[in-house]
Amino acid sequence: MTLNYRRMLVFGLGIALAAAVASQATANELLFISTGDATRPPIGWVDFCAEHPADCKVAPVAPRDVVLTNKAWTDLVRVNKWVNENVTPMTDLEHWGVIEKWSYPDDGYGDCEDYVLLKRRMLMEAGWPRAALLITVVRENNGNGHAVLTVKTDKGEFILDNQQERILLWSETNYHYVKRQSQSDPNRWVALGDPRPTTATASSPTR
Repeated sequence: MTLNYRRMLVFGLGIALAAAVASQATANELLFISTGDATRPPIGWVDFCAEHPADCKVAPVAPRDVVLTNKAWTDLVRVNKWVNENVTPMTDLEHWGVIEKWSYPDDGYGDCEDYVLLKRRMLMEAGWPRAALLITVVRENNGNGHAVLTVKTDKGEFILDNQQERILLWSETNYHYVKRQSQSDPNRWVALGDPRPTTATASSPTR
C-alpha cells in the first residue's frame, strides 16, 4: 500500500466517521428538545397553584428521565387513552365563564390544560417521578395556544396530547414549542428551542 493511498484511505474514513457522528448528533437532537432561559409561568398555572397549593409547594428535585420499559410504555398508553376517552372537551368560557382556568376535570369536562393536569396526576399516583412529567405550552398552525404533557425518558421526549390518539416523539408533532416546566422545579418554567431543520406547523384541530 503506497503512502498516498494510505493517506487517502485515512482521510476517507475520517469523513465517514465525521458524517456518522453528525448524523447521530442530529438524531439525538430530535429525541430531546433544547431548553433555554427561565421564563414566566402561564397565568393559568399561577392561578391553579393558588387554588391547589399542595400540588405546587414542592421541594426542588434532581432532573430525572424515566427508563422507558415495555411496562412504562403500556402505562403511558393506558393513561393517555383513558383520559382522552373519559373527559369531554369544553372551553373554559363554557365551563367556568372565564377565558382561562386550569383545573382537574373531575366533573368529566375540560380543555387541553385540564387533560394534561389529570394525566400528570394519574402518572404520579402510579409512581412516575414528577421531574419527568412536564406541562408544556405549544402553538398550533393557526397561532392558538395549546398544552400537552411532555414525558422525558431515556429514549426521548414523548408527548401526551388530547388532540392525538397516538403518543408521539416531540419532533414528530407539528407544534411550535414555546415553554415548559423545569425538571427540577414545576414552578420554574423555561423557554424551548426547536433544533428541527424546519420548524413544523400544526395541522391538528383546535381543542
